[in-house]
Amino acid sequence: MKITAVDAPEHAQVVRVADAPSGLLGFIAVHSTQLGPAAGGVRMRRYDNETAALDDALRLSRGMTYKNAAAGLPLGGGKAVIIADPAKDKSPELLRAFGRAVDSLNGQYWTAEDMGMTPGDMAEIGTETRYVAGLANGAFASGDPSPITARGIFNAIVTTARHRFGWKDLRKATVSVQGLGHVGYHLCSLLTAAGAKLIVTDIDPEHVARIAREFSARAFGPDEIFAVEADIFAPCAIGAILNETTIPMLKTGVVVGGANNQLATDQDGQRLHDRGILFAPDFVANGGGIINVATEILQISNGEAWVASRLEALDQTMDRILSRASAMNVSPNQVAEDIVREILHPKAA
Repeated sequence: MKITAVDAPEHAQVVRVADAPSGLLGFIAVHSTQLGPAAGGVRMRRYDNETAALDDALRLSRGMTYKNAAAGLPLGGGKAVIIADPAKDKSPELLRAFGRAVDSLNGQYWTAEDMGMTPGDMAEIGTETRYVAGLANGAFASGDPSPITARGIFNAIVTTARHRFGWKDLRKATVSVQGLGHVGYHLCSLLTAAGAKLIVTDIDPEHVARIAREFSARAFGPDEIFAVEADIFAPCAIGAILNETTIPMLKTGVVVGGANNQLATDQDGQRLHDRGILFAPDFVANGGGIINVATEILQISNGEAWVASRLEALDQTMDRILSRASAMNVSPNQVAEDIVREILHPKAA
């Protein structure tokens, strides 16, 4: 195992991890431990190169600092990425090697599942380190966080639609969902139960067809989804999909989704605002998953009730952000980041 420090001035610690025998190659990025140990999932996906993987880890770890602070958790922000195809390259040896890499940070970073990972993978990683959550079994096991992530996003959709359209429920809503992984699937289920009409897309056409049949949804290609007319757009795939190219294409009044780092740049929040599209800051909308994982890290005994109370508080935070943004006539993302900075850097009394 070779663990090498990476220069990243805005982060507390970043390391490149490589283990030739198992094929492990990736990065662990600890953005901040100001509020507590850094927590955030590990994602396994194919990247074009190491630079792209490192950039993703840096952006995602910063997002976790903001997400954990907005959720009121005593946790800092961290993230890990493994450069591999989860369908072809994942192995017990690779996962155990990653576990040893996590353990080498001595508790500065707690990992959990993200894109391309499962509770079973966390158990394998957990054979080499105690700093792992999202387990299916154990005294404080929290399991797959995807359903709770989806519940938090659903709550944010309801709240944002009320602010934008004045709706009390989603029976009039048409929602386009981009990305039909675990979170996207559970979100589709919640939206359908609430009476919303669905438009769906994913990079896997067979998966799209199955989901479309199950939820009586209309299916579109991945590149078509931005120009589809819908009341609400829910990005639940990769980040940076809201940018100077895609934002002019949008035909929606609201954007609320589960993807991390949806805005490619800070200016894109203003671009959405200028177009009259109400954006629910992603690091608030998708905070349900880390709340669920936190029950394991913090060893919360009444986990279900605690998660429910934290989800309610998170929704109240979203409501406060949208109300303040409306009163100030600014992008909600600006307000959300200001609130987090107040938490991270409180003014002296």
